[in-house]
Amino acid sequence: MAQSAPPAARRSEAGATGMRRRIITAPPVWRELLLVVLFYTGYTLTRIVLVQDGTGPAFAHADEILRAERFLGLDFELHLNQTLLTVPWLARTANVFYATMHFIVTLAIVVWLYRYRPQHYRWLRTSIMIATGVALIGFWLYPLAPPRFLHSEGFVDPVTALHSLGLYASDASGSLTNQYAAMPSMHAGWSLWCGLVLVRLASQNWAKLLGALYPATTVIVILSTANHYVLDALAGMALIGGALWVSWILYTRCPAPLLLARARVMHRLHQRAGRRTDRSGAHSAP
Repeated sequence: MAQSAPPAARRSEAGATGMRRRIITAPPVWRELLLVVLFYTGYTLTRIVLVQDGTGPAFAHADEILRAERFLGLDFELHLNQTLLTVPWLARTANVFYATMHFIVTLAIVVWLYRYRPQHYRWLRTSIMIATGVALIGFWLYPLAPPRFLHSEGFVDPVTALHSLGLYASDASGSLTNQYAAMPSMHAGWSLWCGLVLVRLASQNWAKLLGALYPATTVIVILSTANHYVLDALAGMALIGGALWVSWILYTRCPAPLLLARARVMHRLHQRAGRRTDRSGAHSAP
């Protein structure tokens, strides 16, 4: 007669099964909103802090990037920049696209995932957070001046040249962010994430087409507006690809003991939060 599994093993399997069920459901919306606010605030503040060491290394790295691209035959940013400036209305449109779509489209995709594809929300949300967190390390270790600062190389910033709306159109907006955080390009990385989500999960063909076009359009915009190089665009897209793979493994192929350990940690955190809430309520009671 076959022996039944010991109680500890059954509890472990049950805990892992329960954790997997929770993984395919979307978490509470209040927690996600708080997470987005905290993460983006930390991301923005960190970018600002990282520029305090001066701009000398950023321009030295720009020279390195251009030399590497010329060696590889990838230095076509200047041609795109000069071509864009010959069509002023298109240049102004590109400036607005660069300043707005990066945030609007990404946030819209996150909301759409939460609402309509909850079974995929957690691992996809985690993947973009992993990639963005790693990108901060790149901004710190490899500050990089964007092409629009390299006037001696022939690059022109279409925002200032055309007095157009743009992400860094005013001195105030430029001072509130790190303009030397170009490697890797999260404009390219986030756009690839959005495109892959739509191509993979959208049910309408027109949405899949937009998903295919959006990353390509974004890369052309960031290069032609002289905000990024080919190599940092490629780095951003590679980073997103790696983060998607890691997150998918963690959420869909994670061993049962790790799932159970994570469930226990989350349970203890919730217990502590509940105790603090109870204590604060007791202190405030008349």
